[in-house]
Amino acid sequence: MSSIKSNYVAIALASLFSMGITHAAIAADKPIKIGLLEDASGNFALPVIPKIHATELAVEEINAKGGIMGRPIELIKYDTQSDNTRFQQMARRLINNDKADVIFGAFSSASREAIRPIMDRAKQMYWYNNQYEGGVCDTNVFVTGAVPEQQFSTLIPWLMEKYGKKVYTIAADYNFGQISAEWVRNIVKENGGTMVGEEFIPLSVSQFGQTIQNIQKAKPDFVVTLLVGANQSSYYEQAAAAKLDLPMGSSVNVGQAYEHKRFKAPALKDMYVTANYLEEVDTPASNDFKQRFHAKYPNEPYINQEAANAYDAVYLYKAAVEQAKSTDMAAVRKALESGDICTDGPSGKVCIDPKSHHLSHTIYLAHVKEDHSIEIPKVWNDIKPYWLGQVGCNLPVKPDHNQYTPSNPPKA
Repeated sequence: MSSIKSNYVAIALASLFSMGITHAAIAADKPIKIGLLEDASGNFALPVIPKIHATELAVEEINAKGGIMGRPIELIKYDTQSDNTRFQQMARRLINNDKADVIFGAFSSASREAIRPIMDRAKQMYWYNNQYEGGVCDTNVFVTGAVPEQQFSTLIPWLMEKYGKKVYTIAADYNFGQISAEWVRNIVKENGGTMVGEEFIPLSVSQFGQTIQNIQKAKPDFVVTLLVGANQSSYYEQAAAAKLDLPMGSSVNVGQAYEHKRFKAPALKDMYVTANYLEEVDTPASNDFKQRFHAKYPNEPYINQEAANAYDAVYLYKAAVEQAKSTDMAAVRKALESGDICTDGPSGKVCIDPKSHHLSHTIYLAHVKEDHSIEIPKVWNDIKPYWLGQVGCNLPVKPDHNQYTPSNPPKA
């Protein structure tokens, strides 16, 4: 009997030992979960699909080389359908059910602001990989897209010097358009210019006859267009039909939704856009990225700046996890705030600014010619996201969860 008991004990111990080894191996191979909330359908799908594809490309490349610290990346994707309620539902699912290590996502600022409080309550690391109106100073948020001090501080003075100092702005009537227009207003004033008009237009509007008449009457030297979405994009062909024939400046067109490829020339003639990336950038890094991207997605019509931002985000996160030697969010955040996290991406070297959690960028001035071909007459290298740090956002020292504007900076 004792012999039988001894055998049972030996078998049980061997089984437990075997299970322990198995669990250890599983833990070592446990995937790193990246949650992705992006509009594969809906109003913003056109500029977002290249962004999704670039994220998938980066994940595939990293996994092919052994993952992050030997662990594969598992990409958990939800189509948010350009619906902010769905954004909130899927954000909660990624946090509570899927236990995502990091969440990437959102195109519009409204979508970002719909989910940012959810991320903050859960202390969830969240990356917004999009150009936007700037000002988010949030402990849990990292931003890889360009911001106004990188785009407008380069674009507006250049246009004023070339065309004149009378400016008219038309902008989407929500936080992106309103805050971006405030930046334009301030930079025009700082450079001795005059705002001769400013209009905020609901996203549902697609007829611009009155706006075009208002611009003709004001006689600006150029128009700043901060229009967003499929409805508002109809402005350009209507303005061309009305022979408005004014130079335009933008931070959102061409680099996001490749209107120069989709619209009939010369609707975008003499539009100037400051973007941190666009497919026409002709450098070794850009050309290598384009080759790899189109090999995987041969039917993708255009690689936009948000694709570059999303691609860089995956590699920046990888670098931070490897520096932290952990996916623990506090440890990864500390690594990202070290000032050492950079990557060489499609647009060149980009680095995370520790104070604001935003990214330095090369800024390209894209000029749409009459035939809708692109030339790049000016490049600004290594433009820092300086404004938040200057006005007191210092996240490693002072945790925060607010969005600030030039007229509403952090309190001292």
